[in-house]
Amino acid sequence: MLLSVSESDSQREREEKMKGGDEVIASSGPLDWRFSQVFGERSAGEEVHEAGVSSAVDIISAIEFDKSGDHLATGDRGGRVVLFERTDSKNTSGSRKDLEGADYSLRHPEFRYKTEFQSHEPEFDYLKSLEIEEKINKIRWSQTANGALFLLSTNDKTIKFWKVQEKKIKKLCEINTDSSRSLGNGSVESSSNSNGKNSCLTNGGSPDKVNNYLSNDYSFPPGGFPSLQLPTVTISPETSPVARCRRVYTHAHDYHINSISNNSDGETFISADDLRINLWNLEISNQSFNIVDVKPANMEDLTEVITSAEFHPTHCNTLAYSSSKGSIRLIDLRQSALCDSHSKLFEDTETPTSRSFFTEIIASISDIKFAKGGRYILSRDYMTLKLWDINMDSGPVSTFQVHEHLRPKLCDLYENDSIFDKFECCLSGDGLRVATGSYSNLFRVFGVSPGSTETTTLEASKNPMRRQVTTPAKPSRPSLSSITRAVRRGGAESTGGADGNGNSFDHTTKLLHLAWHPTENSIACAAANSLYMYYA
Repeated sequence: MLLSVSESDSQREREEKMKGGDEVIASSGPLDWRFSQVFGERSAGEEVHEAGVSSAVDIISAIEFDKSGDHLATGDRGGRVVLFERTDSKNTSGSRKDLEGADYSLRHPEFRYKTEFQSHEPEFDYLKSLEIEEKINKIRWSQTANGALFLLSTNDKTIKFWKVQEKKIKKLCEINTDSSRSLGNGSVESSSNSNGKNSCLTNGGSPDKVNNYLSNDYSFPPGGFPSLQLPTVTISPETSPVARCRRVYTHAHDYHINSISNNSDGETFISADDLRINLWNLEISNQSFNIVDVKPANMEDLTEVITSAEFHPTHCNTLAYSSSKGSIRLIDLRQSALCDSHSKLFEDTETPTSRSFFTEIIASISDIKFAKGGRYILSRDYMTLKLWDINMDSGPVSTFQVHEHLRPKLCDLYENDSIFDKFECCLSGDGLRVATGSYSNLFRVFGVSPGSTETTTLEASKNPMRRQVTTPAKPSRPSLSSITRAVRRGGAESTGGADGNGNSFDHTTKLLHLAWHPTENSIACAAANSLYMYYA
């Protein structure tokens, strides 16, 4: 029996669902991205330099949505973690007529500042004479419990487990003071808390004058107080978020931590540095298990290092890690206690004629992400984004050109160390699109569904489309093949320091960190110390 194109596609989609893979459906076309919000925007003419300026500590170094998409966390170079909470689409109050008349298609995530806390402080390793900076490398949300938020944050050496919970505000009320009081130096000062009936001090705090009231120089008035009233503590109906460090995981990594990832079992997580991956239990901070160790007996034989690691989103025994040689290894924790041998290896081999001095440098993978269902892995190296099917280890199913226009300038990028920049990547919740950052505060969005030619470049500003428009690649012939057919697209060949749209690039302004909302087409990205949010 012959099937039409739409019927065969539908049948293939059903087969994908039965196999437990990510759902792959045809994209309706390029998204129309719009500016939503910005936090910490710099004023005109204000620059944030890499060093020598106090504002450099405000540069965002990590971004992460929680699984619900209702909370967003950012970390910065100053060791601070800032939390934002969603304020829209949760209010369904109102008459039925008003709710029916509301245009929900135009609604988009809106966030507001929730709280912030100092996660890490600068430290010094006396044994190695090494300064440990406070910069937050990664943030990962853990499962919520009893209305409290839990998250992991890490710098180069220390991982911390934080609990953020709403606490009712305690106030100290009915403080006994007289209308006038004598101080030790003989002066008389009026009290602002006369009679004490209506005075309240939040969370046990006190005004400056009351601080003087409790000083050692205070002398009781002649005859004493006519009446003595003890202060009382009352609990206000108002609440305030309070962050508390529950666990500190330290002394387990000799090299800088580059990744942390929570397990789907809700009990364990991994941390990875250049040579080792450790497995932790959230409740045990003084012990970890080394599950991957690529350190050779002789360090001169070292040929590659671990660059990123992540747990499978649903299989608690599976994780993947990437290397500086451009390979991704899938390991199964059930095979052995020390998983030095991988269950699958994914790598894209270059032809010998295309090798150069920069080949290994630009092949290094800076970030990997599992798709929501765990069927696909997205990887980011310096030049490209690659999508891998974990059931097909012969090569990537899709390759998206991000920095092909910079190939003629690799020498200059090597001289100023820009070639070592670590760009992150992310996938949409439905798995139809991927995104990554670039220079000049630009980021790119690609469609990954079969036959899609979506390639959009946007700028992290209030007008994301002002510098270019959507530039679809050359349309390919319609095909019935699934996403597992390898394709390459995303950037026109060009010379000089311009991208496929003719925009010159500025290597000093780079968009390294971004995150996609787990359920909606909304992206949060960091441009220096500013957090921009867009929706489509």
